[in-house]
Parts: sequence; C-alpha cells; structure tokens
Amino acid sequence: MTTNSLTVLFEDPFWIGLFEEIDHQGFRVCKVTFGAEPTEKELMQFIDKNWNQLQFSQTVDVTPTPEIRKNPKRQLREAKKQMQLQGIGTKSQQALKLQQEQNKIEHKQRSKAEREAKKQRQFDLRQAKKKEKHRGH
Repeated sequence: MTTNSLTVLFEDPFWIGLFEEIDHQGFRVCKVTFGAEPTEKELMQFIDKNWNQLQFSQTVDVTPTPEIRKNPKRQLREAKKQMQLQGIGTKSQQALKLQQEQNKIEHKQRSKAEREAKKQRQFDLRQAKKKEKHRGH
C-alpha cells in the first residue's frame, strides 16, 4: 500500500510543496518550488500533469512506532535526547538533505572528470604541436 501526501509551505520568498510517499520500501520525498501561493485547482493540475516527472529522493527506512502512554516528563527527556542524536528537522527535510548531499557528490565527480578530460586534451594538443615542429626539420 502506498500513501502519498502533499504539504504546501511558505519558505521565504517562495511557496514550496513537499510530496511525501510512504510504501513497503520506505519513505521518499520530493520538493517543488511554486513561486506564488498556488490555488487548489493549480495544485490538482500540477499533480495531474507532473506526477510522473517528480524526482523523489532515495528511500529512507521508516519504522512504525506503537502508541504507548508515557509520563510527559519522560517524553520530554526522550524527545530532547532524540533531537541531539538525530538533528533538527522532519523526515522530509532529512531526506531532502540526503538527496542534496548525493547530488553534490555526483556534481563533484562530474566536474573532476571534465577537468581531467580538459587537461588531457590540452596535453595531447601540446604533444601534437611538438611533433609538428619536429617534422618540419
């Protein structure tokens, strides 16, 4: 069973939409920037047109937690401890951060490969020029 949800938020200066998808594999998220505040009709049209093109983050495991009544003070202590261990942010924000880190690594690898290729082309050009000079004599 797959559960999808959309949360529309205002992140200064734009309105954004967080598409969340939970299924048997785990939790995925996609962030979309809308600009001006979208109406319900615009949101529905956007979902109809672009649902298949949305690029969701990699799957993050979600473990369901059973509801058990606890002492409020204990809950507060546990929440504080979890925030220190986990960091601030919702699962959506953490998934987006993970996706951003992966994109950053890919970009670094791509730019390094391009830089190396450019160096190799320039080296080959210099070598070809040297050979041309020697052929003339």
